[in-house]
This record gives sequence, structure tokens and C-alpha cells, in this order.
Amino acid sequence: MSDAIRNHYTRGDLLQRLQAALAEDGADPLQPTAEALAPYDQFHGRGLEATEDLAALVQPRPGDHLLDVGSGIGGPARYLAQRFGCRVTGIDLTPEFCEVATQLTRQQGLQAQVDFHVGDATSMPFGDAAFDGAYSMNVSMNIADKAGLYRELWRVLKPGGWLALSEIARGSGPEIDYPTPWAATAASSFLSTPAQTRQGLIEAGFEVLRLDDTLDKARDYGARSRAIVAQGGKPMHRAVMLIHGGVAVQAMANSSRATAEGRVVPIEVLARKPA
Repeated sequence: MSDAIRNHYTRGDLLQRLQAALAEDGADPLQPTAEALAPYDQFHGRGLEATEDLAALVQPRPGDHLLDVGSGIGGPARYLAQRFGCRVTGIDLTPEFCEVATQLTRQQGLQAQVDFHVGDATSMPFGDAAFDGAYSMNVSMNIADKAGLYRELWRVLKPGGWLALSEIARGSGPEIDYPTPWAATAASSFLSTPAQTRQGLIEAGFEVLRLDDTLDKARDYGARSRAIVAQGGKPMHRAVMLIHGGVAVQAMANSSRATAEGRVVPIEVLARKPA
């Protein structure tokens, strides 16, 4: 299953394709700014806006050590490190993502604050109580062993540490259509309902502080992006096209339809490991 998930996200030449997209945007492909990268390196629903919401929710302190589970090409990790002066360690199952994330982080001059590791979120190569906080953005849909994920997050967090999740949850109605941005087929898609997510976190020992449906935010973001495209501009979020190429149009259409019909629901969760 891990191979199927890695293959879903790997087409090869990711850095070269990113550089070509940046050049087309008029940005410096060899020394891009954080602003130029934002449409591409925030590979989750609502892109940078969702990362900003997460940052406002958790407010890391300077010097905190954070864990990014499913770190992709590193956009959220670099954003949090730059904004708050914290250290961020990312882990991702896809080697190419980690390679590109490391390269972009060097270009941003953040290699002393941000690092990336290839690994499985249900068996992480980190010590107990290593992190002050952890977050994951649109990742658990690829993880069948949710209990194992939550146990590992509990293990690596310090007492009192926070956990923020931004995920796609199972809604109601028939199964969704594939491909989607997170899975080529149903075989590698593991959606939990909001209630199952809450219960899984509680069973792992977390205190769930809030669990919010962000559907209205997703709809507003989509409407604004469509308006920009209708006026001849580029969509605000271009990461899915970068990662998935030609299949991206169908994947995004399937995901949008499932969201509109309530078959999936975007959620944000804030939990804490008791002190």
C-alpha cells in the first residue's frame, strides 16, 4: 500500500516542473520568494489560507520544535518557521517530496530551522516527547491505521503539546468518485467521519479542544478562485496541477463534486496531550 501511495504522488522531475511553472509566472525559478512558491508548495485544501488559519489557531512560540506529518514540499513548515522563529521537522512517505522540500528550504535560507525525513507516520524515527506541537494537513486520508497514527503523535509530543489537523472527512451518501488529489482509487483512500476522528484522538489520550467543519471556507475559496480564472488569471492554488499533471483536472472535479454533495467534509481539529 505504501508503494501505491508513493506512486500516486511521484511523476519524476518535480523540481524541474516547479521551476518551469515559476518561470512562466515571471518568478526567479532558482531563487523564488515565499510568495512565488505559495501557489505550489501548500499542497492541501485552501492552500496558504488554510496554513494561515492553522498558524492563528496554534500560535507557536519562538524556539518551539514542531512536527509536520506529511510535509510535502515544505510550504507550511517554511511558513511557520519564518513567521514564528520556530524549528520544524517534516516527515513524508514520498522521497521526491522530501528532496524538493530540502532544496527549496536551502533556497529560502531556512535549513537551520527546517528539515525533512522520509518515513511512515505510523512508525516515526523520532524520540519520545520530542516536539512541542504537531500538525498534519490533508494527510490522514492516505493512512489506514488511524489508531497507529494517533499513538505515534501522542508518543512524540511533549506533555501539554498541541496537535492540529486539517483533513478531509467522510460525509454522507454514496462513495466518492476517483481519482482525487489524495488517491488514484478507493484502495488507497481511508476517510474517517468527524465523529470517528474525535473518538480516535480521545482513545489515544488526546483532549479534543475543537473540531470545526470548514465547508463554508472551502466554498468561498473555490468561488474566489473561479472568479480569478474567469477573468483570465491563474487559480490561487496550483499545487494539484503541479503534482498530478493531466489527471489533476478530473481529480479536482471529483473532489469538488464530493464536497458540494456532502460526501466529504473538510474539517479542522485542535487537540492537546494533557500535561
